[in-house]
Amino acid sequence: MNQLHAYWRMAYIEAPRAPKTKRPFSDLPARGDDRAALIVHRAPLSYLMLNRYPYNPGHLMAIPYREVTDLEDLTDAESADLFREIIFAKKLLRRAINPDACNIGFNLGAAAGGSIAHLHCHIVPRWNGDTNFMPVLSETRVLPQALEAMWEKLHAEAKRLTAKNRQKAGKRLTKD
Repeated sequence: MNQLHAYWRMAYIEAPRAPKTKRPFSDLPARGDDRAALIVHRAPLSYLMLNRYPYNPGHLMAIPYREVTDLEDLTDAESADLFREIIFAKKLLRRAINPDACNIGFNLGAAAGGSIAHLHCHIVPRWNGDTNFMPVLSETRVLPQALEAMWEKLHAEAKRLTAKNRQKAGKRLTKD
């Protein structure tokens, strides 16, 4: 029998769990603890969080604060804000972990793979050769970095990017 040693997982196994909720994407931002909620960035009408069950390290989700189930339910302002958050996520991943590519998409409805009835967009970083035999043979994904460590990295870079964007916006306003 082969053994896979993942000693770092014990901290995850023993960590306290967030209470189960039927509305996680509404409840998590209201908790007030972005680190525990894995929220790496907040915009006025939407936010970015790490996926607790990622396909790859750095798998983010862009989520509107208002609970809607379809793109058509968003207001124009929410649509624009959510799309800016998706673009911000791609830029954040490029600067923080430098993937070779990204998959970006929505699962609209249960038949399409949607598991939570709250609209959210997946931003999944990809690297050349990132698929291997583990998911195929043993239905197991190997993630090389703990969620908390990835949160630290992305949250720090999100702060830098936000400050840089504000600085650019200020320069544009003074030119006008």
